[in-house]
Amino acid sequence: MIEAYRTLRDRGPYPADQVLKDMDGSFGFVLFDSKAGTVFAALGADEGVKMYWGIGGDGWLVISDNLEVIKASCAKSFAPFPTGCMFHSEGGLRSFEHPMNKMKAMPRIDSEGIMCGANFKVDDYSRIHSMPRVGSEANWAVWGGPHV
Repeated sequence: MIEAYRTLRDRGPYPADQVLKDMDGSFGFVLFDSKAGTVFAALGADEGVKMYWGIGGDGWLVISDNLEVIKASCAKSFAPFPTGCMFHSEGGLRSFEHPMNKMKAMPRIDSEGIMCGANFKVDDYSRIHSMPRVGSEANWAVWGGPHV
């Protein structure tokens, strides 16, 4: 997990999505880099771990594996964290299982019929047309760019 974050933070030669995709087992984590003021979170694709996220009453992002904490902090403005995905406060939500596809927000409706957030899923019909650069020019010169 730390290695995936380091590749994202330090602009290493391998994209963070590839590091996460290569991990075995069930996982879910949240890392806060206090020096940079950024959040990096991910949830494995096997659904072995549950994680939730939402917007707290103070407007800040809340992520937890404890549903009661999320409900108390976010009222109805929360949803399950999408499996097979990673979130970075500078890059947003992306699927590490399908890194070339965009994410699609699906409105979440409560039992009273009121929209109270969104569930996210991979949009099979939209593609990210260019691989985002994760390294400096020097790293790209050494590494040779993304390999498909």
